[in-house]
Amino acid sequence: MNREQWNERYAADELIWTATPNRFLVEQVADIPVGAALDVACGEGRNAVWLATQGWKTTGLDFSAVGLKKANDLARANDVDVDFIEADVLTWKPPPRQFDLIVLAYVQLPALERCKIHQQLIEGLAFGGTLLVIAHATDNLLNGYGGPQDPQYLFSSDDVVDDLADYGMIIDLATEMNRPVETDRGSRIAIDVVVRARRPLL
Repeated sequence: MNREQWNERYAADELIWTATPNRFLVEQVADIPVGAALDVACGEGRNAVWLATQGWKTTGLDFSAVGLKKANDLARANDVDVDFIEADVLTWKPPPRQFDLIVLAYVQLPALERCKIHQQLIEGLAFGGTLLVIAHATDNLLNGYGGPQDPQYLFSSDDVVDDLADYGMIIDLATEMNRPVETDRGSRIAIDVVVRARRPLL
C-alpha cells in the first residue's frame, strides 16, 4: 500500500491496530537495558508509545501523516513524549549509531527493498544495539491467518538472517512463532517471523 492508501485507511476514528503493543516486542525487549529506540513504520504508534511508557527515549517513523496524528494523540493520552518523524523508510536513513533498539514490526516489502532497509538500519544501531524484526512469515500464506496474500511480501527468519549475514550481526533469535488472533469466526493462528540481532560492541 502507498502513502495515500495508508492515509485513507488510518482516517477512521478508531485505532485499526488497537493501543496494545505487539506481544513479541514486549517479550523480546524485557531483558534489554532501556535506551534510545526507533519504531520503523510505526503507524498509529502503539509500539512506540508502549516503549516510551517503559522509559525508552522513543522515535517513531512513518510516511502516513494521518497515522502519525493518531500516534501523537495516543502518546498524549499516555502522558509520554515520542519524537514522530514523517518519512518514507525506503528513502530515510537513520543517524549513525544513535539507537539502542530498532524495531520493524510487519514491514512487509519485496526481497530487494527489505534487504536494503535491514542493512541501512544497522548503521543506525549503537554498538551493542538490538535490531528486532517481526513480520508475517512465508508459511503464514498456506498454514496461518492474515497478513499479505502475495508471497513477494512474505519472508522467513532465514531470509532476515541472510540479509544481515555480511554485517557481523550477532543473531540471538531467529524463528517463526504462532500468534493467536481473535476473529468473527473464532480464534485463528498467525505465523510470525521473529528475529533479534545485536550489533557487536566493537
